[in-house]
Amino acid sequence: MGDKVSLASLAAMKARGEKIVGMVVWDTHMAKIVDRIGVEIASVGDTVGHNLWGQANPLEITMDQMMPVCQAVRRGVKNALVSADFPFGPLQAGPQQAVDAAIRMVKEAGVDMIKLDGAAEAPEGVEALVKAGIPVWAQFGVTPQTALAYGMEYKSMNTADAVVPDEMVDTLIRQAKMLEDAGASLLDFTNSGPIVGPAVVEAVTIPVIGGFGGGPWLDGRVRMAHAAIGYSAAAVDSDAENYANVGKIAFDALGECAADIRAGKQIKGATKR
Repeated sequence: MGDKVSLASLAAMKARGEKIVGMVVWDTHMAKIVDRIGVEIASVGDTVGHNLWGQANPLEITMDQMMPVCQAVRRGVKNALVSADFPFGPLQAGPQQAVDAAIRMVKEAGVDMIKLDGAAEAPEGVEALVKAGIPVWAQFGVTPQTALAYGMEYKSMNTADAVVPDEMVDTLIRQAKMLEDAGASLLDFTNSGPIVGPAVVEAVTIPVIGGFGGGPWLDGRVRMAHAAIGYSAAAVDSDAENYANVGKIAFDALGECAADIRAGKQIKGATKR
C-alpha cells in the first residue's frame, strides 16, 4: 500500500527533480490498475465520449455524462489524486457556473481537483475555483492557431532544432505565471516543445505536466491509459509502437471464445457443471 498523494507531495517532487506520472482513466478497473502501479494523478478526461463511446465530436460530452465516469474512477483510486476535466461549457459560461460545476464534481464524485482546459483564456475561472477551496490543474499551451500567429509550423514545436520566437516564449511564460498567480496548483502545458517547455518549468514554482506534445523536459507526463496499451478497435490492425496491443489480444481471445461456442465446447472460465 502506497502513501496518499497530495498537492504538497507533488510540489516536493518538482523540487527534487522527480517526474510526476498522470494517467487518463475512465473506469474503475483501469483506475485500480494505475493506482496500484503508483501513479500520482488519475485524470478523468472529457475525451471519454469521443475515444471510448464513439461520439463524433469531443465537445458532445456533457456534465451529466461525466459524473458517472468520475464516480467510477473515484471508486478505484485510493492513493492517487483524482482530477476531473470539465466538459465544454461551465468554464466558458463564467466563474459562477464553473464553481457550481466544480462543487458538483467534488460533492457527487469526490474528485480532488479540476483540470480546466483553456485556462489561460479564463484566469478568473481559476481564481473562482481556488477561492471556493477547489484545487485547479490549469491547461494552457500552443494550438495550431497560435503557432501560425507566430509564423511557426505547429508540428515543428516538438523538434529539438525548432526556432521559437522570443515573443512566443515570453507569452507562454507570462501565461504560466498568470495561472500560478491565479492560484493553480498544477499546469498542463500542451505542445510545450523542448525549447519553451524548460523555460516555463524554470519560471514557475508549481509542477508543469504535459500530455500531447510534452516531453522529458517537463516536471511530468500524463498519458491516456487506453492509448498506452492499445485498447481500441483501431489497434487490431495497427503496427504503432505501444506498451501493448490490448485490442489485438482481445480480438484473438474473443475469436477463440466464439469458435469454442460454435464447436459446442465449454468456454474457458465458465463454471463446470
